[in-house]
Amino acid sequence: MIHEECGVFGIYDIGGGDVAHTVYYGLLSLQHRGQESCGIAVSDTSEPKGRVKSYKDMGLVNEVFTGEEIDKLPGNMGIGHVRYSTAGSSTRENAQPLVLEYVKGTLALAHNGNLTNSLELRDELAYTGAIFQTTIDSELIAYLVARERLESGSVEEAVRLAMKKLHGAYSLVIMSPRKLIGARDPFGFRPLVLGKRDKAWIFASETCALDTIGAEYVRDVEPGEIVTVTSEGEIISDRSNCLPKECHGHCIFEYIYFARPDSAIDGISVYESRIRAGKFLYEDDPIEADVVAGVPESGNVAALGYSMASGIPFGQVFVKNSYIGRTFIKPGQKRREDSVMVKLNAMKSAVAGKRVVIVDDSIVRGTTSDRIISMLREAGAKEVHMRISSPPFLWPCFFGTDVPAREQLIAYNRTIDQIREKIGADTLGYLREERLDDLVSNKICVCKGCFTGNYPEQPPEEDIRGDFEK
Repeated sequence: MIHEECGVFGIYDIGGGDVAHTVYYGLLSLQHRGQESCGIAVSDTSEPKGRVKSYKDMGLVNEVFTGEEIDKLPGNMGIGHVRYSTAGSSTRENAQPLVLEYVKGTLALAHNGNLTNSLELRDELAYTGAIFQTTIDSELIAYLVARERLESGSVEEAVRLAMKKLHGAYSLVIMSPRKLIGARDPFGFRPLVLGKRDKAWIFASETCALDTIGAEYVRDVEPGEIVTVTSEGEIISDRSNCLPKECHGHCIFEYIYFARPDSAIDGISVYESRIRAGKFLYEDDPIEADVVAGVPESGNVAALGYSMASGIPFGQVFVKNSYIGRTFIKPGQKRREDSVMVKLNAMKSAVAGKRVVIVDDSIVRGTTSDRIISMLREAGAKEVHMRISSPPFLWPCFFGTDVPAREQLIAYNRTIDQIREKIGADTLGYLREERLDDLVSNKICVCKGCFTGNYPEQPPEEDIRGDFEK
């Protein structure tokens, strides 16, 4: 499976209430976006220069934060982060949020995305005296904002100036002594929403986090926009870095796989996008079968759409161990493969003697698909027809998604029939590339770079992802 780098959450309670527990529940709802590490940073805005208390560690949110740990984080403004590494090693030092203390007070930052000019920025900052504590590009953003703040009239102006030096994907939640800021890169690669609950304003990667804490969705932060929440509860919008909508490049894989199906991103329901994907799969490549099912969890909704279009009964053919995380959290391909067997089990009574259509969101290297098809055959499936709710991966992603180098992709230099033979399916069908815009009803411009090689922004000349892995 592929994976996404992380999820961010921020809240500012103008009424003065403690927010750490709310950040915790917000992060729980975003756990699917990152399962390696997590952290919370909280500030009491009544204290001088916004003293920040923070805690972060490796592991899932409910493993890292006990009731005792959360009680040690008093304050009415806080940000949180869940992470999976696409660049920078998987260590506690690289967990977020990052907290910097400098002459203007304290700056805390959480970042979702991946910078494409991180090497250049790192060299530039290093030659001017910066000493790095991490190997992640998020630290570069924090340094740039802090440096710009020394010459700027406000922290939001410092963010605006720092953004002019950043290339790539970033959705940011930044906490200064008296302000909470949400910012999004001009292409809108990664999502960020604004919500409200009583006297509190909230930023989150997805709307499902707002639902979890009982907050009202207000709107999405626009690509290139900086939204500032002040101590008086005022919302200030800066759109000076925004690009025309036709230049945007919202990640299509948020709709296919990353986001929870109960979220809406940029005004578009993730659930409805996946239903459409399943319907398109049947309309473009119909097959006769006895049951259609999804690979839990991301394939389930597309499988339901396939069932709606085909009339083939939708069924559950796998039992999922709910206590095992997404397979991509396992470092190393061998451990990823082993975890498939622990995570899923095919039900013989559901597939024995039947023609099965199995729907998944993608095929990356092909080893997971091979195991899934083998399980179905061992359970007695008469035929296994695989349908994929995205086109074949042909190019890497440099914008916060861990689609690997081309040579590691099963679709690289192989025909669909060759892929089918390699994974052992009777038939194999992918979503057609021209259907991608239909997934979002042609309402927004999406990035299709991992399928086409055409990116909204120029990718780096060399693939530097993983250069700092240990």
